[in-house]
Amino acid sequence: MQNKKWRKIYLSLFAIMAAVVLVACGNDSSEGETASETEDGKVELEFWSFWGSGPRRETIEAIIDDFNESQDDIVVEHVYQPWGDIWTKSLAAVTAGNPPNMVVQDINTVRQRADAQQATNLQEYIDAGDENIEDRFYPQLWDTVVYEDEAYGLPFNTDTHVLFYNKDLFEEAGLDPNSPPETWEELEEYARALDVQDGDNWERFGFYPLWNLGTDVWAINADNGRSWFDEEENVTINTPEKVAALEWITDWQEHYGESNINAYEAEFGSGVTDPFISGLLAMRGQNINYYTDLRENAPDDFNFGVAPLPEYEEGSGNWSWGGGFVLEIPYGAEHPEESYEFMEYATSTEVQERFGLNSFDIMANQEANENLVEHPELDEEGQMIYELADTNFENTVITPVPLTAPDYLSLVNGPLDEALLGNLTPQEALDQAQESVENLVVQNKE
Repeated sequence: MQNKKWRKIYLSLFAIMAAVVLVACGNDSSEGETASETEDGKVELEFWSFWGSGPRRETIEAIIDDFNESQDDIVVEHVYQPWGDIWTKSLAAVTAGNPPNMVVQDINTVRQRADAQQATNLQEYIDAGDENIEDRFYPQLWDTVVYEDEAYGLPFNTDTHVLFYNKDLFEEAGLDPNSPPETWEELEEYARALDVQDGDNWERFGFYPLWNLGTDVWAINADNGRSWFDEEENVTINTPEKVAALEWITDWQEHYGESNINAYEAEFGSGVTDPFISGLLAMRGQNINYYTDLRENAPDDFNFGVAPLPEYEEGSGNWSWGGGFVLEIPYGAEHPEESYEFMEYATSTEVQERFGLNSFDIMANQEANENLVEHPELDEEGQMIYELADTNFENTVITPVPLTAPDYLSLVNGPLDEALLGNLTPQEALDQAQESVENLVVQNKE
């Protein structure tokens, strides 16, 4: 309990320092002002997001306009904050006592903010509603916003990781373009068929697991959907399946050569320099929202398919990982009841469907995604993306950061990097990470 007390003190001190820095840097005084009322008595609310351009900004502002016109009591104003800055500024505003009314926050750290009293408990507003609002959302998303059996946010959007593959290159290599690999063994076989090498020069890579996916995703896939922690928050880093996954990744690295991987990685970009679009990479593990990049940058005749991540072995499950964002009311914000009314509106099926239709985000509202699978405004590819997203979410794991290990990732990533550099074996790396994170948990529980 003593460490929990100090953890809260450290978070508060960090917030105070952040607030001082922002003031010293000349932070716009209009940001974070407390809500007021208009001349005609409407409550004014500030909603902060990092959606600063493109379809997301256009859509959220259209949604806000419709909400403002739908009733006579509330006016919501959208305030753009740059990615990354939004959370530092929100924390500083909470500490200074003038937070915005609502903010888009990371889904995996809701419990940290609830525990540190940086987010408002929504349970009284949920209980006063006419429906069981948790039924709107995919269950694993709802679990992330619950702290000590009460909700501190509403899930908004999410993602899941899948396999994109080039159908034309499949045909060229003699592979069936409608039968993507289903297991890790098949993935290797397909990749070898798709590899193109001229002497020491690689002209095409069939697949490389760490381009756009992290080791953690493959560890989850191999270990039956279990992340670095199990459901009881026990540390599960050095399991045999995760060791095998890291060995598998180092085998891929040896196959292509670390120098070749690094050289080609340095040339990766967007548009025509995107390795998948340019044909340098035949298969790519990626967040399913990568489809928006293909729509914007790939040629009209670019022939691709999407499939679940292959299973570690037949029958083990196409496990994947996802993240996402929630809507929160910062602690101390004025007019929480009115803010919750807008949040309830923004996560309704119709509104979520509208946001997804324009952004191709995977929405937290399950019914909205299901409706998009056959939406008449989407073409066949768009419907395919939402169909896969909905089915893939059955095997998608969300990984909220445990309260007992708030900064555990650095203790995992360090040994993983050493393994990829060849300085530690996969078993040594994961044993080291297991011990370090276990010690961290013990310290935070004291």
